[in-house]
Amino acid sequence: MSTSDISLTAGMRTNLLNLQQTSQLLNRTQQRLSSGKQVNSALDNPTNYFAAQNANQRASDLSDRKDGMAEAVQTVGASNAGITAITGLINAAKGIAQSALSTSDTGTRSKLATQYDTIRSQIDNISSDSGYRGLNLLSSTNTLTVNFNEDASSSLNVVGFLANATGLSLTGASAAWATNSDITTDTAKMDTAISTLRSNTQTLAANLNIITTRQTFTDSMISTLQTGADNLTLADMNQEGANMLMLQTRQSLGTTSLSMSSQAAQSVLKLF
Repeated sequence: MSTSDISLTAGMRTNLLNLQQTSQLLNRTQQRLSSGKQVNSALDNPTNYFAAQNANQRASDLSDRKDGMAEAVQTVGASNAGITAITGLINAAKGIAQSALSTSDTGTRSKLATQYDTIRSQIDNISSDSGYRGLNLLSSTNTLTVNFNEDASSSLNVVGFLANATGLSLTGASAAWATNSDITTDTAKMDTAISTLRSNTQTLAANLNIITTRQTFTDSMISTLQTGADNLTLADMNQEGANMLMLQTRQSLGTTSLSMSSQAAQSVLKLF
């Protein structure tokens, strides 16, 4: 049966329409209160909805880049730990060379040369053990690429170097350190190796500073994007709570008004 089959007074139809509108507003307000958003779909506000979607998507993409930056920091940190350990070993080897220079006993010098060669082999071990998750910046000229933005158009390449004995030009003890010249020759090589390590440490430190700065910047950008998206979609909970109270009151009054509008028709029943 269609609504046209039922005759309603003008007052009742007006009150009924007002009740239907109030019910729709109640449903909308309840949705806003439950979700915390005044824009829940493109139907609510297409411009704000899609703008917020784009901002949240970019924030998500940047969050993924943050993970890559964090991993890059660990990789560079592993390299720095390796350089620190290798530098310590070379300084220890220089101490052994100084001890060899302080004696003229060839047997003692030969033993000290053997100690030097042992340290030299440990440099190779540390160099090969300074990797992080399969990437070692001290075992070859591996390149660590760190992407900073969502489309990878902004990035940084951290280039490794060979920090083992061969890469640092640290050869075996010359002639078992039989002469002072042999010792001073190897000592000069150790000084050059330390200089090389310091130079590369400075480069790594500069790259690490760039990465950590971009991490901080990315955190700020993510916060800005998420705040912007919230500003476009979040509801004012105080206002929506007040709206709910007012709509409930309006609904109650509308029901009462509809009942009063029907009294004229109900009076016909008194004739029977």
